[in-house]
Amino acid sequence: MLPFSFRLRSTDGAARLGELETPHGIVQTPAFMPVGTQGAVKAMRHRELEEAGAEIILANTYHLLVRPGDALIARRGGLHRFTGWTRPILTDSGGFQVYSLARRRVITEEGADFQSHLDGARYLLTPERATDVQAHLGSDVAMVLDECVALPATRDQAAEAMLRSVRWAERCRRRLLDLRRGAISGVVVSTPAQAQFGIIQGGVFQDLRDESADRTLRIGFEGYAIGGLSVGEPLDQLYAVTGDTARRLPADRPRYLMGVGTPDDLVECVARGIDMFDCVLPTRNGRNGQLFTSQGRINIKNAQYAEDDGPLDPACGCYTCRHHSRAYLRHLYMAGEMTAGALNTLHNLSFYLDTMRRIRDAIAFRTFENFRQEFLRSASRLSLDS
Repeated sequence: MLPFSFRLRSTDGAARLGELETPHGIVQTPAFMPVGTQGAVKAMRHRELEEAGAEIILANTYHLLVRPGDALIARRGGLHRFTGWTRPILTDSGGFQVYSLARRRVITEEGADFQSHLDGARYLLTPERATDVQAHLGSDVAMVLDECVALPATRDQAAEAMLRSVRWAERCRRRLLDLRRGAISGVVVSTPAQAQFGIIQGGVFQDLRDESADRTLRIGFEGYAIGGLSVGEPLDQLYAVTGDTARRLPADRPRYLMGVGTPDDLVECVARGIDMFDCVLPTRNGRNGQLFTSQGRINIKNAQYAEDDGPLDPACGCYTCRHHSRAYLRHLYMAGEMTAGALNTLHNLSFYLDTMRRIRDAIAFRTFENFRQEFLRSASRLSLDS
């Protein structure tokens, strides 16, 4: 029996409180996964992530494939042992890079042939190869290889990519089941109990999303993700597609919305039945001096903070807010000190992870709708100050 399970503990409307059991620990959902692209969350040490409340992180299959190489990581005992992170890890499949490296890749039925952004070396990422690489990495959750279309896309383009994604998902699943049976030689399975999530595609066309969901559910996975959103579509469309697609997914499996989003996006999509999220915003924005707070979004480089002795966010208990003033954080950023990125990122991730904790508490006490309305009133202030 696979030591991976999802237990739905409570609901409040469509919002779901759950528990994801993995080989490396339990994840309370709804959960936010900090993005550790190359096996590290930028500017963060593992201890800081744990103290901030991170129970699971995301690593990037494509980046680890091209450097240092999945075979090297397998020889080191897998990604957990290689990095020293002992809690759960989810790995993407490289599908987003198939999308984002459009000028460096060619897509065929076999897979995605692309050039490394590092040295121009060519790689053929097939569904089987994406599955093997993630087996080498030994993540707790592996994603199938999919094709995401860029906007604007016609219905025919979205349909073609969706159907190819389904066919690739079938190949990924067959490969993983063969690996579990020991039927494939030459692949080191670093985490034998690795789970696999299917991905729902279809662009902004709900009938294609419905078809994708139905076909992917027939294949059968431990969890399901909604991909191909937050690529430029209007917010109301993102929320509508998310909610309509989530309702089509089984209640006893985790639901993961890929690459989304702002704190208010997380709240809105939890309200539509989503359990798991990842996004680079808290880390990327932190390095750029853009900080999320309970009082609104702050651009720390602005001159108004040069002599501001107050904490970044009086309502936040993170190390950054307990020990440093806005004036000092601005000084670090303006001076180009690497400490600025570390302190800012720590705060942003703490804000995201604490938001998820508050969401879970609200669902448990069945006060989620009140929480949502109050949070969105605060979110109306979360535009960057000038």
